[in-house]
Amino acid sequence: MSVLENILHSFGVEWPLFIAQLIVFLIVMIILKKYAFGPIIQVLEERRRKIAESMANADKIKKDLSAAQARQQAVLDDANAQAQKMIAEARTSADAVRARLEQEANAEAERIVARAREAGELETARMKADFQREAGRLVVLTAQKVSGKILTPDDQRRLAEDAARQAVA
Repeated sequence: MSVLENILHSFGVEWPLFIAQLIVFLIVMIILKKYAFGPIIQVLEERRRKIAESMANADKIKKDLSAAQARQQAVLDDANAQAQKMIAEARTSADAVRARLEQEANAEAERIVARAREAGELETARMKADFQREAGRLVVLTAQKVSGKILTPDDQRRLAEDAARQAVA
């Protein structure tokens, strides 16, 4: 026996059993590869592909979210700018309205003052006329009592006019 046969025999290797075990091992390996390992590897490969797709989708979603946030910020900035513009326009319009109303109020106040002056002047003229009439009447009555005679209507008118002229002067 050769050294190799001694070594194999000392390890308990028997050729007919070894060949039978080798055939059974190959059959089990082929069956497992076809029915177990193949589907498992296929499931693992599908899972790896789905994970890669999910990662790509997550990156795409992050980019889309960033773009959406940028668009949202741009819209907010634009809306803020428009709001500031509208506020400025409203202030300008309010200032113009306030100035116009102030002008109208000033004009109305001037009209009221002018009417009050006119009314005062008319009242003063009326009071002067009343005073002149009353002064003339009193002068005529005084003249009648002092002179003791009845004055004619012409005399009464002349005395009233003289008294009025002197009262005004």
